[in-house]
Amino acid sequence: MTDNADLAALIRNIPDYPKPGIMFRDVSSLLLDAQGYRTTIDRLAALVDPDTTLVAGIEARGFIVASGLAYVLGLGQLMLRKPGKLPGEKIGTDYTLEYGTDRIEMHVGHVQPNQKVLLVDDLIATGGTAMAGVELIRQGGGRVEQALFIVDLPDLGGATKLRAHDIRVQSLIGFDGD
Repeated sequence: MTDNADLAALIRNIPDYPKPGIMFRDVSSLLLDAQGYRTTIDRLAALVDPDTTLVAGIEARGFIVASGLAYVLGLGQLMLRKPGKLPGEKIGTDYTLEYGTDRIEMHVGHVQPNQKVLLVDDLIATGGTAMAGVELIRQGGGRVEQALFIVDLPDLGGATKLRAHDIRVQSLIGFDGD
């Protein structure tokens, strides 16, 4: 991570959400700031491997990051969706959350064999959703070597989990604690 204190200052901290003891890092306040959002996308785009051919965003805030990056980089965007949102033939993967399980899906054929896909989301915490995204893209035949996030909560270990699967993880901002 580099010094992105200007962007960190735009992120609203909400104590005790969604439960007592959790400090919620709300990137919606960053996205409301036009210059802050533009700067975020520009700084993330500067980190993208030049041979990347597709940007995958995880529903829902990951779509916002992926859209901006795909536009700036002139690449297509792959949407990793929650169940029941895709009309065509799809594949999916289930993953564990601290309070249960969830699933993400993508259309069959939207990733080409051996295509290099960048995975992005607004925030990485425990890494469960991001790891499911990696597995889904790989199941579809793609390669994920890099993942980008606006915010990392390093104490929760998500970035470490991705690195253990040979993925280079970069975030603009890190917040200690939950």
